[in-house]
Amino acid sequence: MAQIPSPSYSITVRAEIENRIGMFAQLATAIGQAGGDLGSVDIVRAEKGKIIRDITVNARNDEHEKSIVKSIKKIAGIKVLRVMDRTFSAHHCGKIEIHPKIAIRDRNELSMVYTPGVARVCMDIHENKEHAYRYTIKCNTVAIVTDGTAVLGLGDIGPEAAMPVMEGKAMIFKEFADVDAFPVVLATKEPEEIIATVRNISPSFGGINLEDISAPRCFEVESRLRKMLDIPVFHDDQHGTAVVVLAALINVGRLLKKDITKLRVVISGAGAAGAANAFMLTSYGIKDIVVCDKTGAIYTGRKSNMTAYKKILAAKTNIKKIRGCISEAVTGADVFIGLSAPNVLTPDDLNKMTKERVVFALANPEPEISPEDALPLVRILATGRSDYPNQINNMLGFPGIFRGLLDVRATGVNEEVKFAAARAIAYTVKDDELHEDYIIPSIFDKRVVSAVAHSVAEVARKTGLARH
Repeated sequence: MAQIPSPSYSITVRAEIENRIGMFAQLATAIGQAGGDLGSVDIVRAEKGKIIRDITVNARNDEHEKSIVKSIKKIAGIKVLRVMDRTFSAHHCGKIEIHPKIAIRDRNELSMVYTPGVARVCMDIHENKEHAYRYTIKCNTVAIVTDGTAVLGLGDIGPEAAMPVMEGKAMIFKEFADVDAFPVVLATKEPEEIIATVRNISPSFGGINLEDISAPRCFEVESRLRKMLDIPVFHDDQHGTAVVVLAALINVGRLLKKDITKLRVVISGAGAAGAANAFMLTSYGIKDIVVCDKTGAIYTGRKSNMTAYKKILAAKTNIKKIRGCISEAVTGADVFIGLSAPNVLTPDDLNKMTKERVVFALANPEPEISPEDALPLVRILATGRSDYPNQINNMLGFPGIFRGLLDVRATGVNEEVKFAAARAIAYTVKDDELHEDYIIPSIFDKRVVSAVAHSVAEVARKTGLARH
């Protein structure tokens, strides 16, 4: 699939330009001919006979950045002084930091926030542990925990390399839900060590967001921590994605005037996200679901490439015991949900589906089928990308889910909470707003987090999860 210039590959070129007519036109032409997307142009300073400018350009990838700079360097009268990759600059020394909420301006204030005054608060919490929610950061803090084994589409890249993603997630928590979240990256892949570490650090936090831990270990880690801890434990790669997919399907049903529990759904991918989506959609009432992995359709009795969790999947899905590759599985399907890899679906496969085809091709950055190939053949298309309509991204879910759980000091997470979050996301889009290109709201729609948080808090109270 052809790439277009993106802010992800944005550079700022500081150039010394001779101060004569036509120089900027030459610069803009060179950038355009190289395929760059010219952005802002700022004057840094003017000197005798020359101007120093910062020119911002969006490119397609690393190599394209270099070719744009090379084109600029060819212009007589322009000297490139420095090239800054704006994405790397945004990550310089990390993207988050800690600030005190109270200024310490004199000894009186110091004596309240630290010794001797702090001892009174310590003893109050010692006598009533629940007061940690009242007098410490526990009331509003989430740990984002990873071992770096399943980061984005990059795979097992290690804990240090996972940090930029975890920091970005912490920024989203704060920006959209005013939740203080902190990255906790672990130098171990052993489930027992991950579980023990999270259990031991849990007193500091009001919730645990597991992130980018590879399957099938992530299932065991989450399941056991949920039983051990009295705070919410939520693996976002599983349930965050499933919540937003369910929200999108609810709106598909509203738009097409169909009962989504009657839809036939094929899921490509049996990892954390694929399994969680299958389980959640089944719990919601959709019975006809087929999950496919690299070996093909998963069914009870399949011998090759089966794990304990795939056996559970087989028992809960594929009621018709369909066998064969994904091309065979999608025959007669209403909905395709891709949570796997690029280019696993073809236009011919789409033509085997029902007339009003719905395709969620969510592999990122390259989806299961090119949107350009799919759009002429489907009724509704969604991707995981921001440069096409209907972006399905777990950002729509986790900020509001944790906001609502923290607000009621929840002891855990249940299916009713996830369903409430999905419905809240879905119904942020009003009936008269629904359209094939608008079945899911934007994360920048300020109504989303508030709606999710209120719905989650209400259901947590009704189902006995709330302390407060």
